[in-house]
Amino acid sequence: MKRLSYLFLALLPLAATAASYPVELEQQLNGAEITATPESIDRDLAGLLLLNYGQAPAVCTAVFRNGPEAPRTRRTELQPGERKALTSKFKRDVIRLRIKLTCEPK
Repeated sequence: MKRLSYLFLALLPLAATAASYPVELEQQLNGAEITATPESIDRDLAGLLLLNYGQAPAVCTAVFRNGPEAPRTRRTELQPGERKALTSKFKRDVIRLRIKLTCEPK
């Protein structure tokens, strides 16, 4: 039992290093049937999972903003039923992430 408690205490710092920061997602879908899920991957890496559940292809643009850094823009085209992940790596730790997603049906 004593060893188990030491093991738990040794692993405790590893659990505290998980990435956790607030993410604000602003969506402008313009009739495209898209589901967007933001993800905190690492302290300086963010992701956005897109799923096109509609019947038409869609073109999407995501702008990732992390404070004073320059915004990072990612573009993709999603076919019906397709799922894609967009990621962005920053030079600094993310404190608050803002993502603006704009999609248009093709």
